[in-house]
Amino acid sequence: MGGAREAMTDVLTFPHFEPHFPRDRWSLPNVLEHQAEVRADRPCLSWTDAGKAYSFAEVNAIANRLARGFQSKGVKKGDYVVIFLPNCLEYVFSWYALAKLGAVEVTVGDSYKGAFLRHQANLSKSSIIVTTPELAERLIEIEEELVHIEHCILVSENDAEPLPAFSRITTSRFSDLYADDASNLGIPVGPRDAAAVLFTSGTTGLSKGVLMSHSHFYFFAEEDLQLVRLTENDVYSTSFPLFHGNAQFLTVYPSLLAGAHCVLYTRFSASDFIGRIRRSGSTVCNLLGATMAFILAQPPRPDDKDHKLTRIYAAPLAPDLGAKFVDRFGDITFVDGFGQTEISNIFQTPWQAERPAGASGVLVDQFFEVRLADPETGEEVAEGEIGELLIRPKIPGIVCMEYLGMPEKTVEAWKDLWFHTGDALRRDERGWYFFVDRVKDALRRRGENISSFEVESVVRSHHAVAECAVVAAKADEEGSEDEVKVFIVLNDGVELDYDDLAAWCDAKMPSFMVPRFVEVIEALPQTPSQKVQKKELRERGNGPATWDRTRQPAFARKA
Repeated sequence: MGGAREAMTDVLTFPHFEPHFPRDRWSLPNVLEHQAEVRADRPCLSWTDAGKAYSFAEVNAIANRLARGFQSKGVKKGDYVVIFLPNCLEYVFSWYALAKLGAVEVTVGDSYKGAFLRHQANLSKSSIIVTTPELAERLIEIEEELVHIEHCILVSENDAEPLPAFSRITTSRFSDLYADDASNLGIPVGPRDAAAVLFTSGTTGLSKGVLMSHSHFYFFAEEDLQLVRLTENDVYSTSFPLFHGNAQFLTVYPSLLAGAHCVLYTRFSASDFIGRIRRSGSTVCNLLGATMAFILAQPPRPDDKDHKLTRIYAAPLAPDLGAKFVDRFGDITFVDGFGQTEISNIFQTPWQAERPAGASGVLVDQFFEVRLADPETGEEVAEGEIGELLIRPKIPGIVCMEYLGMPEKTVEAWKDLWFHTGDALRRDERGWYFFVDRVKDALRRRGENISSFEVESVVRSHHAVAECAVVAAKADEEGSEDEVKVFIVLNDGVELDYDDLAAWCDAKMPSFMVPRFVEVIEALPQTPSQKVQKKELRERGNGPATWDRTRQPAFARKA
């Protein structure tokens, strides 16, 4: 980093912290066994607010019993096992059981099918897959293409129903995995052993399998625990999919580390969000930008502030939504972190810091060094300019091991011995980092760089807008440069006055950022992990449903 930056003394960084466990104990079996001993009877895990609260001792015993069951199927340390399930307790129990064996969980989203399912199932060369009878039908459709799968273990509410009819793959019931012996297996599982494969969203190509060590998995959870100040007295709930990191290492695992009670739901519900928070007694939860908008679009209720929720990890936090949330649901502290599955959180929000609007956090400099660089040359950009985020860890074992089965992608990501995130950010003089866009999604118009995130924040604050996504779009004129286009999902029962929206944007952002094109759609295309697929939106181009601000006489920009 440049000398000018090093000379600064008032640059903010995330406060240094002492992890809950020593680094040689950073593995899930170590954590679970410890908590089962010191917090044996405290609530650990529940399926919905109406379900039984399993204690730490009970969860540990179940994991040991299931580990022996997987062992009876031939699973051993270092083996990969695919978990292809919707949210359920069996998902977490399987994850923990495989960890006890030193085996590796491979998470596959339950919405996948066809070529997408085949790619993820085959990449790890797993011979065993855990799924449901319903999802197994998708496996039957591509059975001959699943070249490594030999056995399918089926989670079912009714063991009397017949098993799916595969041609080659054998089947058994999940309920038969439970062995009588609930004692610890004694298999040594260390911090550098492989723990999990979580897949990237694949918005621009085939999804990549991120191979995470136990140390990496632990550290990500520890960061979240520190960010939301989680304690054993908290209830942390999630309805996000368990195949995704937001649920696994940003909710379930931090709860395990802190000794907190974790409550799981099958899927996100905007209409019952605050109801679930109230019934479960949740004090902490995580939200994504889009989910916050959907919650706020629900009709207000007189009991909206009747709950125990005090902290929300919102990633990213749109400033307009945060203010509306507090006004409606009461005094809630928002925190934010910025990272990727591959690299943990690089930036986090110091507790109760006066965060500038749109900031993602400050550097976790205890563990990382970073650069913002020109994506073409790799040269560091000047203070305040937009550059691609490059990172390096200061200690081993807190970033991913590799992209599984894709060595060329691993080498590409670690060019010049820095991990290239593909994210464009800028940094202010106080040390706050601001996410601008994915490098491939970045907009440049009239020589100006444009943050789609910032444009979306303004558009989303319009009363008619429930959610939106900004992309670059080509104008009809020959040789024209990219123009700003916004796709909008409207609030229920509302019509959009295009001129009013244009005037709204004109009053709140520089002229070069105001969208030229506007198109209303029913829903934004999303990946299973609820990221907007902007590639698909860009490929739609403009059509009869696209409104062009420059060709509408009703709105004329003031000089």
